[in-house]
Amino acid sequence: MVALTNLLLTAALGAAGLGSALPPRIGTTVVDGENSPDASSGRVTLHQVRNPSYRFNGALSVYKTYLKFGKTAPDYLVKAVAKIQDSRLAEAVRRRGDTGSAAAIPIDEFDIAYVTPVTVGTPPQKLNLDIDTGSSDLWVFSSHTPASQIRGQEIYTPSKSSTSQLLAGHSWSITYGDGSASRGNVYIDNFTVGGLTVKSQAVQCAQQVSSSFTSEGHIDGLVGLGFSSLNTVNPKAQLTFFDNAKSGLEKPVFTTDLKFHAPGSYDFGFINATKYKGEITYVPVNNDPGYWTFTSSGYAVGSGTFSTTTVTGIADTGTTLLYLPTAIVTAYYRGVSGASNSRSYGGYVFPCAATVPSFTFGVGAARVTIPPSYLNYGPVTDGSSTCFGGLQSSSGVGINIFGDVALKAAFVVFDGSNPPALGWAAK
Repeated sequence: MVALTNLLLTAALGAAGLGSALPPRIGTTVVDGENSPDASSGRVTLHQVRNPSYRFNGALSVYKTYLKFGKTAPDYLVKAVAKIQDSRLAEAVRRRGDTGSAAAIPIDEFDIAYVTPVTVGTPPQKLNLDIDTGSSDLWVFSSHTPASQIRGQEIYTPSKSSTSQLLAGHSWSITYGDGSASRGNVYIDNFTVGGLTVKSQAVQCAQQVSSSFTSEGHIDGLVGLGFSSLNTVNPKAQLTFFDNAKSGLEKPVFTTDLKFHAPGSYDFGFINATKYKGEITYVPVNNDPGYWTFTSSGYAVGSGTFSTTTVTGIADTGTTLLYLPTAIVTAYYRGVSGASNSRSYGGYVFPCAATVPSFTFGVGAARVTIPPSYLNYGPVTDGSSTCFGGLQSSSGVGINIFGDVALKAAFVVFDGSNPPALGWAAK
């Protein structure tokens, strides 16, 4: 029944317009000092820009997390998303006085608040991509993507680039938890972010995209910054942008300084001491099968006692919320008046006026505290007095995820040395 309902929802979203071992290196790195003052020294800073169409919805965010990690969403979550879509479609029709096809109304509000400008090819073609440490594919909307699957995205056209070259016999495919997929062919071309150019970077051109990506008109693709072993290109997985860029960086690191309700930044090749205070605490990373996986040393709710318990999870800039074991989530919401795990809304909700405690997680002996405001993610629907929680259970997803809610609370170092590590410091 769940599978059937998922298929029906996928069809509905589509109708509404919504919807490995390390390989040999083929990329080479050059520095374009003209575009980045620090690039010539192996230091590059990338600034996020706001997605003008972003509007958070809790059930949809949780649903997309299930899909991303290849899990079938439970029936109650599928119904919660469908209910929200139905209500938004009705409102869109009412506002527009539109009696035509639902396919003309993109009712999926976008789940990615900030994107990062990049360029591909020669001359440069500008795209806005989502930086995702929870995947390892660099894929883009392209001239090979069917027009019916493009809704406002900028595209990469290999034929307009003098440096593009088809990687013959190679393809890629990503299948999501609802059975939908994104897939395509592979080119190698120049890829530039912040003045740092990787020549002969594998650029995965979409020949088909999932309906959920079609609906995100201001997101032109993804830059995966997981480990290259997770890359989906066949018959030979390709190196990520970060792995290709390492040779041109001062240090084999990138850092995140994500912000609350504001664009953040990524630094490549160096650690900016002005972006954190105190010491950076490093913990080992398990990069099998390719995520930035680490083990937290425990947690505390509000000013309560720190509970020493190991929680293994991934640091993922491509996931909005924080997903932890049910016992921890239950302990947190026990301290929120009126909180409940709502099947109708697809997760933990509470009265918007309720006092929400902070949440602290351990990184070795250090502590990272997520402020209360980050954990009240906003109304479940426009104007509602019920709000969706920034902390949700990981039980159905199958993996604990320290998403943006957690990452925004710290300055984080992704150290690609051998062995790899994650560093956490106070803002």
